[in-house]
Amino acid sequence: MIEIKNLSLHLGNFFLRDINLTIDDREYFVILGPTGAGKTVLIECLAGLHRLRKGEIWRDGNNATALAPEEREIGYVPQDYALFPFLNVLGNITFGLREKKYPKTEIKEKAKSLAHLLGISHLLNRDVRALSGGEKQRIALARALATSPRILLLDEPLSSLDVSTSKYLRLELRRFHEELEITTIHVTHNLMEAEEMADRIGILNKGKLEQVGTSEEVFFYPKNETVSDFIGTPNILNCNHCNPLGHGLMEAHCGGVPIILPYEGDVVKRIALFPKDIYVSASKPPGPELNRFKGVVTEIKPYSSLIRFKVKVGENTLLTELPKDRFEDMGIKLGQEVFLILKLRRLRVY
Repeated sequence: MIEIKNLSLHLGNFFLRDINLTIDDREYFVILGPTGAGKTVLIECLAGLHRLRKGEIWRDGNNATALAPEEREIGYVPQDYALFPFLNVLGNITFGLREKKYPKTEIKEKAKSLAHLLGISHLLNRDVRALSGGEKQRIALARALATSPRILLLDEPLSSLDVSTSKYLRLELRRFHEELEITTIHVTHNLMEAEEMADRIGILNKGKLEQVGTSEEVFFYPKNETVSDFIGTPNILNCNHCNPLGHGLMEAHCGGVPIILPYEGDVVKRIALFPKDIYVSASKPPGPELNRFKGVVTEIKPYSSLIRFKVKVGENTLLTELPKDRFEDMGIKLGQEVFLILKLRRLRVY
């Protein structure tokens, strides 16, 4: 278990402000926040790369604040992977083991075992400069795991990968975590990545820890406007009651608005929908009446390339958005009636 107590740090343009956080043993914890929030600085503090003048870091009830990096039993994968270009794949993986003077037989077995786990046995004699981004990520991960750390720190491990490789490695990282039963702290700015991978998420913004919770708690119960803005300002509707309709569907009544949803046997308490996932029309669109509503525009806010506006529907006020040129072509004004379609596939339920 890791405990961060009253940690504050000023480092160049980055700040950490009174961070208090507990991360459970074997938890997959994601630190989520925008660029410049202080995410990397925070895990560098955990790794022992910065001297702390205010605050403490505890591990399993013991004060680890003054421990040197090599004494912390931590594996660290930096954002750029930092592979050694003068060593091949095998040399990179075994670097820490050789520095700590492990027996040669143990080094060989450890490298073989990790290469098999990470699917890189065929790369061991390759030059690291000739590898793909996904391969480099696996090599860096193997190097970090080689010395059997108790804590694994991952700094934006998927940010430089293409979409398909990133999606595949998200599943792989969770698998490695579960097989190795290691406490993992993963830094990212990607909400989808955090939702898919985390046991819990900590939202960090401008050096301040704004909220800690499960992905559902953060998404459906954002603690403040900062958190809501960062995750995309979702519309969150409270559901009064639900009626099963048969054929795998249910009707959820949310403030006088009946919304049709897939029915999986659970009671729906809240529904969330991003502004971009609401279709808006100035005239009644053709098609079935499923999740289609009429409302009145109550507020309009221009942004650089978008117009965000609020529409009163029943007892709810829904925030939606349109590209600026499309909004102007539609000629939408305050007090005007508009038609909304809530995209069924985009609805999230709690």
